[in-house]
Amino acid sequence: MAPAADVDDDILKEKNPPPLDEDDIALLKTYGLGPYATSTKKVEKEIKELAKKVNDLCGIKESDTGLAAPSQWDLVSDKQMMQEEQPLQVARCTKIINPGADDSKYVINVKQIAKFVVGLGDKVSPTDIEEGMRVGVDRNKYQIQIPLPPKIDPSVTMMTVEEKPDVTYNDIGGCKEQIEKMREVVELPMLHPEKFIKLGIDPPKGVLCYGPPGTGKTLLARAVANRTDACFIRVIGSELVQKYVGEGARMVRELFQMARSKKACIVFFDEVDAIGGARFDDGIGGDNEVQRTMLEIVNQLDGFDARGNIKVLMATNRPDTLDPALLRPGRLDRKVEFGLPDLDSRTQIFKIHTRTMNCERDIRFELLARLCPNSTGADIRSVCTEAGMYAIRARRKTVTEKDFLEAVNKVIKGYQKFSATPKYMVYN
Repeated sequence: MAPAADVDDDILKEKNPPPLDEDDIALLKTYGLGPYATSTKKVEKEIKELAKKVNDLCGIKESDTGLAAPSQWDLVSDKQMMQEEQPLQVARCTKIINPGADDSKYVINVKQIAKFVVGLGDKVSPTDIEEGMRVGVDRNKYQIQIPLPPKIDPSVTMMTVEEKPDVTYNDIGGCKEQIEKMREVVELPMLHPEKFIKLGIDPPKGVLCYGPPGTGKTLLARAVANRTDACFIRVIGSELVQKYVGEGARMVRELFQMARSKKACIVFFDEVDAIGGARFDDGIGGDNEVQRTMLEIVNQLDGFDARGNIKVLMATNRPDTLDPALLRPGRLDRKVEFGLPDLDSRTQIFKIHTRTMNCERDIRFELLARLCPNSTGADIRSVCTEAGMYAIRARRKTVTEKDFLEAVNKVIKGYQKFSATPKYMVYN
């Protein structure tokens, strides 16, 4: 603080100073001296309050939110404007006349009313509107007010797998060759596309997984979904079978339209034999709609439009019933058979399922694997669960080898009549 040069020091020291004129009083106030002295903290507080008032009056620009200055806000009129705003009609922009020009016009088709040639509203830029896009138009002049996202059925959107499954390749036993084949098709083109470009070949785009039930077809698809960062869409064949004519084919079109909008996408059709059966005429026309859905899948896989960066996985345990057009190379380039696991694979599956179990030491898993001939991975998992049930029944905290042997007798030998493996062998 600068010293008060013009103020006489004697005046400040006196107990009863002589009366001061207005200029002296103003000077004392300015420098906070004499009877007008105030604490520094009080002055700082007053400065902060004044600065806050100035900021409130001027308004601080919110750069990170993009909002206008608070002084320019008029919340009351904004609320009133939103309440008075008219609802928009949904239309489709079918053609743009003179695109890029200032006087460009747009042909819109309002469903069940008519076609109109209209202009743009004040809030829309010409670059926002494309041919074939859904738009919102006002009810008076039918001017385009807002571009709308493409119409996709919510049931199709729900097929996208949001949360990654917790299954990894290490959780799949006895499928080493199948995992390698699947990774070559799915992961290699996404991680190393330059290898295919150098060789001048297109990477395979589709895989059919077939084999008896319980051999790990769906499990491997879940591991693929966990491994890759691409969008994963899971479709169960029976979901595409609809009541009305053309509904199933429309769902397939929207499914692939949604897949094309992603950077990279994997579509997994589980139980594809529900819709991919060979075409035949039963004389009643009951299966015509299912066949139309299958033909739409065939067209989307390798039709007139390019498929884009979409990998297609299909799983079935009835490969003999599928239509030949669906299986041809170009649509499904690779067929991977999930056979019955051999002795080493069964031993590995036993170790995978008992990894988290509280078992006794030195259980002979190879002996257990020998006692389960022609068993699938699902059968072995059931054996492990049943062995745990025997331990619970005996009120023990660990599972013994005897529990596993009793479980093998119950599941493998007792439930043999329910096994689908012999039927699958007949189909092959």
